[in-house]
Amino acid sequence: MEETALHIEPFAAEREWMVEGIPVLSASILLPQAEPKKDRTARRIQRYYQLQCRAYLRYCQTWLFPQAEAEYHTALAASAPLPSYRAELRYAVTYQEGSLLSLYTESREVTGPGPALVTRRGDTWDLAAGYPVPIQSFFPAGGSWRKRLLTLAAEEIQRRERAGVSRWHEDWRKQLRRSFNPQNFYLTAEGLAFFFPMYALGPSAEGVPVFTMPYGEALQISSKKEPPASSPG
Repeated sequence: MEETALHIEPFAAEREWMVEGIPVLSASILLPQAEPKKDRTARRIQRYYQLQCRAYLRYCQTWLFPQAEAEYHTALAASAPLPSYRAELRYAVTYQEGSLLSLYTESREVTGPGPALVTRRGDTWDLAAGYPVPIQSFFPAGGSWRKRLLTLAAEEIQRRERAGVSRWHEDWRKQLRRSFNPQNFYLTAEGLAFFFPMYALGPSAEGVPVFTMPYGEALQISSKKEPPASSPG
């Protein structure tokens, strides 16, 4: 398979919000950028994650900061410990071979003594075409790929329950269908990983539930196969 000569490097951003000179919220961001920048696909990837960076900072400004500010005034009036909110956005490359690049970005919000809120987002790029690849591109045309994935997830949930290593909501079967989002996936060396939002299927201890469909006849990609054609998305 012909390699696409793009390299992924991190770019970083940080910001701090203060009330009366006291820092109450800090944001730390590390997202991917592609090199060389003169390449059209690299520039498109750069714009994509720069927009994500700006959107995350706007979210911190318009959503998290007012919460931290209100808690600051409440704590000050009660002589309680002042808040110190933290928001982090990071990425991890999970697959890069030929013209395919797959990664996820993950946000962690620490706003108190409880567990951090974790939000994950998956991206898979066709570097030759310069566009994201939809999940259905990795399955035979006309196949019931959604049903295959949900069945695999249900079987894995039951296996983990029997092994006593996981706890799930009583209505996890219903929520499995309701909370499935075909955009929530990324590729790995082992197969296609698809995931669900934190708290959708189980308590905070389960984090972001991730399930992996191994490569094979039902999944049209491996290190020895050409990547499927992509469509703009």
